[in-house]
Amino acid sequence: MEEQNLKVRVELAESSLKEEMTRLVKASGGFTVLEAQAREKPDLIVAQINSDLEASKHRIQACLSSPSVSEVFLIAPDTNSQILLWAMRNGIQEVFTPAFKAGELQQALERFKGRAKKNAVGKINAYGQIISIAGGKGGVGATTVAVNLAVALGRAHKNASVALLDMNTLFGEIPLFLEIKPQFHWGDLTKDINRLDETFLMNILSQHSSGVHVLSSPGHLNGHRRPTPEIMHQLLELMKRIFDYVVIDFGQTANDTALKTFALSTHLLLVATASLPCLANANKLLHSLVDLGFVENERTKIILNRYTKSGDISVKDARVGLGREIFWMIPNDYTTTMAAINQGKPLAMVAPKSKVARNFNELAVTLMPVEEKPVKKSWRLFGS
Repeated sequence: MEEQNLKVRVELAESSLKEEMTRLVKASGGFTVLEAQAREKPDLIVAQINSDLEASKHRIQACLSSPSVSEVFLIAPDTNSQILLWAMRNGIQEVFTPAFKAGELQQALERFKGRAKKNAVGKINAYGQIISIAGGKGGVGATTVAVNLAVALGRAHKNASVALLDMNTLFGEIPLFLEIKPQFHWGDLTKDINRLDETFLMNILSQHSSGVHVLSSPGHLNGHRRPTPEIMHQLLELMKRIFDYVVIDFGQTANDTALKTFALSTHLLLVATASLPCLANANKLLHSLVDLGFVENERTKIILNRYTKSGDISVKDARVGLGREIFWMIPNDYTTTMAAINQGKPLAMVAPKSKVARNFNELAVTLMPVEEKPVKKSWRLFGS
């Protein structure tokens, strides 16, 4: 069996303590200690509570919320009951004082190896897929698709980490769809982009109860610096290293930043409805993006939302009008979908057995890399 090579980042302020910890971890075998400037994902972080107790706790909680970190080893001034209770509530299993013994650390590292080996069974690989979602015109349900697809991707594989970005031009609605009140938004990131690293990003993201991490848009106009193509490139390169899937809701936006993101995307899902104006707009946008070289044909996929067999325009008509196959059809279920929106919950939480919720689950599985798709006996587009 291949020997584990677990990556460790030692975040200790005291140089002598950091040097000793680094030496002992390296000597244990099976571990690589990352340099401070390294961009690789750590499996384990060794962190310390210093004199500023609340700031230390906040920093450590940000590390724990990162999908790329399996565990945190905590070094505290003492191991009193309050510290141990806080550590236990935050899932920290190993706590030391600065006067720890080498044997204690060695035993803790061996226990961590065992837990990491167990967790590695069935763990998703870091594919870092970027899935951009745009609307053929306004009001086609691009945000509905983005929110429910992000949740479905997280549910399709229990170890998948998912981020959801709200990049609508103004006043994105993702917080309403998920009933969250983000403390931060992408404006807080763009105004201080030089600080961008994993810890800074995870502090800005809001985590929904489904496990999806959300970067919302500003809730009001306040002179925020808009994400430039260069900023989006920098942000997405970091997010690909942290998350397995990054779902981006662009609505009907097609500015320079959106075009840059489309070029970086694994998939561009163009959402349309079976109406002549929408199909005509989707056709123009699709051909423009391909002809100008922003995306290749094989990376663009048409999603027909609110599909009903009794509509005036058939799937065949839509296919002819667009000059390409329809990748996916989401059934029309106005009552269930609006109930989810009005409750501020994804379909998976409001009506998990509904046809439309199962449809999103199947879409998520279809977009997963082949080797990660769960084996099923059989399934059909709209279920049984």
